[in-house]
Amino acid sequence: MASDFAIAQFRFLERLLVVHGHWCYKRIAQMICYFFYKNIAFGLTIFYFEAFAAFSGQSVYVDWYMLLFNVVLTSLPVISLGVFEQDVDSEVCLQFPALYQQGPKNLFFDWSRIIGWMVNGLYTSLIIFFLNIIIFYDQAFRSGGQTADMTAVGTAMFTCIIWAVNCQIALTMSHFTWIQHLFVWGSVTTWYVFLVFYGELSSALDENAFKILTEVLAPAPIYWITTLLVTIVCNLPYLAHISFQRSFNPMDHHVIQEIKYYKRDIEDRHMWKRERSKARQETKIGFTARVDAKIRLLKGRLQKKYSLMSAPSVISQQT
Repeated sequence: MASDFAIAQFRFLERLLVVHGHWCYKRIAQMICYFFYKNIAFGLTIFYFEAFAAFSGQSVYVDWYMLLFNVVLTSLPVISLGVFEQDVDSEVCLQFPALYQQGPKNLFFDWSRIIGWMVNGLYTSLIIFFLNIIIFYDQAFRSGGQTADMTAVGTAMFTCIIWAVNCQIALTMSHFTWIQHLFVWGSVTTWYVFLVFYGELSSALDENAFKILTEVLAPAPIYWITTLLVTIVCNLPYLAHISFQRSFNPMDHHVIQEIKYYKRDIEDRHMWKRERSKARQETKIGFTARVDAKIRLLKGRLQKKYSLMSAPSVISQQT
C-alpha cells in the first residue's frame, strides 16, 4: 500500500499477486507476530525478577545480554523468516490461486492470531523464569556444593530464552535452506561464543572475576539439563497446536504441503486435479467492490427511468 509497481505486460500480474502477494503477506504477518512473542517472552522475565527482588532495580541479566538480544542473537532468524519463508513453492501457488485468499481474509494477522502469539510469549516467560528459579534457588547446582549466584541464574535463564525463541521460529518456518539453518543455529552458537569471550575479557580486566561459562555453568550438568527441559516445555504447546490443526482442521496450504511431501500429486493424479479444480472455483476476492458496482448500476438505471417518466409531465405543464 506504500509502493508503486510497474509491470511490462498484464499477464505478469498473475505471478505478482498469486505468488509474491501470497508469500509477502504471510511472511510479514508471521514476522510481526513472532516479534510480539519473543519480546514479551524476554521482557516479562525482567519484570518477574523485579517483583521477586521487591523492585530493588537490580536486573537479573548483564547489560551486554540485553543489548545483544534484539541486535545480534535473535535478529537474523527473523530476517530469514521475512525474506525466505515459503509455505508452498511458486508453481503450486500458480496451480492453486485460491491460496491468495488467505491475504484478503486476513487469516494470519487477525486479533485471534496476534493474541495467541502474545499468550504464547506470556507462557514462555513464566516457564523460563519460574523453572530456573525453582531449580537454581538456594540449593547446590554443582558437585562441589556451590550455589548459583545472580549472574549464574541470569545467564542460565538467558540461555533458555535464546534456545526457546530460536526453536520456536524453526517450528514456525515451512521452508528451510542453508541460510535459515545458518541464521537460526548460528544465533544459538553465537551466544555460547560470546559467553566464552565475555568470560575471558572479564577475567583479564578483573582478577576476582570468573569465567561464567567455562568455569561455572558448563561443568554443571544441571545447566544443560535445565536448558533442554525448559526449551521442550516452552515449545510443547505450539507443537501440540500445529499438530492438532494439521490433523483435524487443516488449512489449504497444510493439505497441499502433505500432498507434495508424500508425492501424492504423482501417485494420484485424480486427487491432484480435484484439488486444483476446487482451488479454481469462483473466489470472494473483490466481493464488496462487485456489490457496490451493481448497486451503482441499479441506481443509475432507476434514476434514468425516473427522469424519463417525469419528462412528459414537465412538458404537459409547460404547454
